[in-house]
Amino acid sequence: MKKENGFNKEVFKQSVLYNVKSLFRKTIEDATPAQVFQAVAYAVKDVIIDEWIATHKEYEKQDAKTVYYLSMEFLMGRALGNNMINICAYQEIQEALDELGFDLNLIEDQEPDAALGNGGLGRLAACFLDSLATLNYPAYGCGIRYRYGMFKQKIEDGFQVEVPDEWLKDGNPFEVRRSEYSMEVKFGGYVKAEWDGKRSNFVQEGYQSVLAVPYDIPVVGYGNNVVNTLRVWDAQPINTFSLDSFDKGDYQKAVEQENLAKNICEVLYPNDNHYAGKELRLKQQYFFISASVQRAVAKYMEKHDDIRKFHEKVVFQLNDTHPTVAVAELMRILLDVYHLDWEEAWEVTTKTCAYTNHTIMAEALEKWPIELFSRLLPRIYQIVEEINRRFIADIQAKFPGDQEKVRKMAIVYDGQVKMAHLAIAGSFSVNGVARLHTEILKNQELKSFYQMYPEKFNSKTNGITQRRFLLHGNPLLADWVTSKIGDEWITNLPHIKKLAVYASDEKCQQEFMNIKYQNKLRLAKYIKEHNGIDVDPRSIFDVQVKRLHEYKRQLMNILHVMFLYNQLKDNPNMDIIPRTFIFGAKAAAGYKIAKLTIKLINAVADVINNDKSINGKIKVVFIEDYRVSNAEMIFAAADVSEQISTASKEASGTGNMKFMLNGALTLGTMDGANVEIVEEVGEDKAFIFGLSSDEVIDYENNGGYVPMDIFNNDQDIRRVLMQLINGYYAPHDPELFRGIYNSLLNTQSSDRADTYFILKDFRSYAEAHEKVDKAYRDEKWWAEAAILNVASSGKFTSDRTIEEYVRDIWHLKKVTVEMKNEKPIRR
Repeated sequence: MKKENGFNKEVFKQSVLYNVKSLFRKTIEDATPAQVFQAVAYAVKDVIIDEWIATHKEYEKQDAKTVYYLSMEFLMGRALGNNMINICAYQEIQEALDELGFDLNLIEDQEPDAALGNGGLGRLAACFLDSLATLNYPAYGCGIRYRYGMFKQKIEDGFQVEVPDEWLKDGNPFEVRRSEYSMEVKFGGYVKAEWDGKRSNFVQEGYQSVLAVPYDIPVVGYGNNVVNTLRVWDAQPINTFSLDSFDKGDYQKAVEQENLAKNICEVLYPNDNHYAGKELRLKQQYFFISASVQRAVAKYMEKHDDIRKFHEKVVFQLNDTHPTVAVAELMRILLDVYHLDWEEAWEVTTKTCAYTNHTIMAEALEKWPIELFSRLLPRIYQIVEEINRRFIADIQAKFPGDQEKVRKMAIVYDGQVKMAHLAIAGSFSVNGVARLHTEILKNQELKSFYQMYPEKFNSKTNGITQRRFLLHGNPLLADWVTSKIGDEWITNLPHIKKLAVYASDEKCQQEFMNIKYQNKLRLAKYIKEHNGIDVDPRSIFDVQVKRLHEYKRQLMNILHVMFLYNQLKDNPNMDIIPRTFIFGAKAAAGYKIAKLTIKLINAVADVINNDKSINGKIKVVFIEDYRVSNAEMIFAAADVSEQISTASKEASGTGNMKFMLNGALTLGTMDGANVEIVEEVGEDKAFIFGLSSDEVIDYENNGGYVPMDIFNNDQDIRRVLMQLINGYYAPHDPELFRGIYNSLLNTQSSDRADTYFILKDFRSYAEAHEKVDKAYRDEKWWAEAAILNVASSGKFTSDRTIEEYVRDIWHLKKVTVEMKNEKPIRR
């Protein structure tokens, strides 16, 4: 599988020594690990650049159709290790550094995670880029070069504190600034219509503008010479500092342009609990979309003369609703720059744009106040209004006299611009990200749109790249898998099913469980260093790591830990297998109850971890600043994968797939991709509990669930909930967790109590945990089930997902890149 890379270790070492000298004016003996990291990264980039140039020359030569994957987030993780693996030189570079006196693990640890994303949405985008390059498909990722990302999470006194993530403070050695492709992006002002005798020309005047400057980051395919591009845009002022204004004493105006640019790229998802935050989010979205669409059109017109055939060479994939303004921006360029008439422009646009829906949560389907949208993007708003007028006419033609359909489907309604509706109207494809999710979209959330455009809807179950989450993240298991079945799984994950024959072999079971133990030791060391907590690697590592949101139900997990602790306090001799409950999650800065849940987890951890009377039978750990680099370590060490979202709420989930690939058993609801995971591995190799999605939807539509009944009738649950408000976990502030208590029982509000059915599912969840305890005692059964989880993970590679997008939506062709006189490392 691996290409012959002709790697020259001595030349590579010389390259590192040279880079240390030229970058830092030092010899290798005096260089810090951080400086050695930079030197190694530049040496690796040197290999990549030749392949990068060759790839794009080949794309141009073949005039290849290209997908532009438009996303607010790309959670790439660290680049060095991944790039070394994909150029097939990891081992050789490790040896070279060893000979120079450096440990590669230490060098890799110097690299900050690229702070370009937050959760599953951004990590999915990163996996997709990896797969596109590995499968030889022409692609650009397009996003924003955030200076501080979301935030670095610190835990202080149990509370989340957000501090800036200064990931760029030492520069990013892999990026290339491409100022020659800079684009102007305009905000505000007004639109003037000028008649030229034939048509009205629309001109935006009185606007403020910024310069979008692209930085290109290489996305390296595995062993195939292909290097695609992640293009992230930085905002810079067009007229730098106004000296005239400064001299006149108008300091505010002097820095206004600079601040406009600076703010756009400062942080990912600014808090939008207030108007200024909403405005900044919309600015960010239009900024990177306008720049990306303008550049895509300009690139196309360098080689073609008919803009009407744009869709034959370009496809825009909108990753959720954030990039939806691409529909209107492409229309603006076609109408105002290329002077197409409306019908021609609309035909090109609707053959170019495709939309992925990632959520059924109403609050995540973006809506913008008309006042804000029209003030910030006056020309775009005019175009959206006209799209909406024509769309409503289509709805009325399809469903005559049905005003309810118009109310549900209009793009502009109730003083809001509804971005999901614009995305569906303006795209030729609308896909969900797991089978269950797509069915819910078709039958519930987007039912009217499905009735109008059934041909647009399709399902693409998400996937993950095994090259990062097994080959790089879990080298011990990766080597073991390769020793059993060869290395074809690296680019063809379904091949991993050949492992199944080893699942019942006692020697293989012992080898597998020993690897799991080594990975648990590695994580235990990390926990000791970062949390100061001693955890037992022989305990069950029960893990829930993901974005913190009420529907993901981290709260149910910690309430169950409280319940288990009560049982142990009542019966110190209770026979349970020791458990380590591991959490990792960031809560959005303005999301109060999510942040309070983090405090609760840490408060419970403080009490339990310091209670000697329970003999360490349970421990609770909250891992600070959960991110891709520590995730790799966590997935490798997990025994139990907590996938416990309220059924129907999680579109897909991808953490569930990463745990499965690393041999953890799923404890979960039948939600998102869990349904398909259980289908692949068998329900007897997972621990399924809780309401079904149909039952949840039925309660939501018809009522009938009263959490107070459970509180009144279940003494154990009542005891746990009372501990939230009696000072048991917050002796100095007994009211601290009152907000959580109220959300479950809703004694103070008109909102529905226990929106996410935590108390309803609680007993079923506790029983599933008892089954885990029982199953883990049978070491052979557990080892076999864990190996079969790995062997059944083949479907969940992002390579499969991408092939489906290509087959059904994008219609790209593979491009082979040959390298002549390959020089992997040169100075």
